[in-house]
Amino acid sequence: MLRERLDALLGETELQVSESQRQLLVKLVEALNKWNKAYNLTSVRDPLEMVAKHIVDSLVVSPYLPNGAIIDVGTGPGLPGLPLAIINPDKAFVLLDSLGKRIRFIRQTCHELGINNVTAIQSRVEEHLPAKPYAAVISRAFASVQDMLSWCGHLTDAKGAFLAMKGLVPEEELNTLPKNVEVRAVYPLEVPGLDGQRHLIALGYADTVNK
Repeated sequence: MLRERLDALLGETELQVSESQRQLLVKLVEALNKWNKAYNLTSVRDPLEMVAKHIVDSLVVSPYLPNGAIIDVGTGPGLPGLPLAIINPDKAFVLLDSLGKRIRFIRQTCHELGINNVTAIQSRVEEHLPAKPYAAVISRAFASVQDMLSWCGHLTDAKGAFLAMKGLVPEEELNTLPKNVEVRAVYPLEVPGLDGQRHLIALGYADTVNK
């Protein structure tokens, strides 16, 4: 049932997902469902619902990821980081969360599924100091764009991007950005199986736009 649901939803997108990647995505849902019963990792209880709300909702941002290392801040049980890592084996992902049970789930799942392009870090975001700036900071956890910029501003540089996963376009938030930050793009996202709008907001430090 899970595989049929995944195939049906992916068939409504233009994403290229291989057979082995589809198998891993199904195993990810099974692991999340198993751990969720004991550790309450997500409020979504039905594995079939997880396919749309967690897996496909994460995957649709894949075409907009830059080259280079990507950090998923407030990743929870690895969303969107784990699904994106599965279909982008050539990219390096850091999944950051402050709760140990979430990081334990991510590490164990990566071990069991053989996902080797993920580093899971338990830390508060303001205490995480990367050795070099990330190419992109992505999150669907922050309440506002301003919060994301405030907490994550040190994680990237003028060449990097902040990718905020949102429902409706937060027009008021985008109109009150810090002067050194610009909106680079707003991507409407089509998520089969989900009602309502979804958007990816791409932001960057303004002094590098057009360089």
